[in-house]
Amino acid sequence: MEQVQENYYTVEDYFAVPDGIRTELIDGEFFDMAPPTTNHQKLLGEIYTSIHHYIKEKGGKCAVMPAPFGVQLNENDDTVVEPDISVICDPNKLTTRGCVGAPDWIIEIVSPGNPGHDYIRKLNLYAKAGVREYWIVDPITYMVTVYYPEEGNLTPVEYTFEDKVKPKIYDDLIIDFMEMKKGLIEDK
Repeated sequence: MEQVQENYYTVEDYFAVPDGIRTELIDGEFFDMAPPTTNHQKLLGEIYTSIHHYIKEKGGKCAVMPAPFGVQLNENDDTVVEPDISVICDPNKLTTRGCVGAPDWIIEIVSPGNPGHDYIRKLNLYAKAGVREYWIVDPITYMVTVYYPEEGNLTPVEYTFEDKVKPKIYDDLIIDFMEMKKGLIEDK
């Protein structure tokens, strides 16, 4: 008989968490999320807006969803994450509670308190789930690290906030980080 971990939580436990509590469920374990910084929110808004306008102008069918938005990476898995930005091109993955299945493109903006969460834990989760493209945006180091898990290659491609970055899932979308950097607040 298989022994069940004492504090193992399910997707139903995740959706029963009271409003206002920011958490993710990864392999049956809850991980609290720190409140986002001002620069985090500025970047989230700018990147989301760029992608949203691009999809709308092109008449695209993909949905771009900003956090908080629950993504259950696998229907049979007790993992629900809240990527900062999710782009989902298969409308069948969208439910009233969020997304079930791997988004095509995920963008995480690094939180200063726990960068390993995005660079290690979530990279491995997203690769295993079949996310096509994963970006990690770091407002402290002004770096953008891009992975293409669907291609089976987890070698990072690195950019700075001096660059314009083009996602592979779109032919002509360019995200201009240099322009976004101008709006960030310097650490005081």
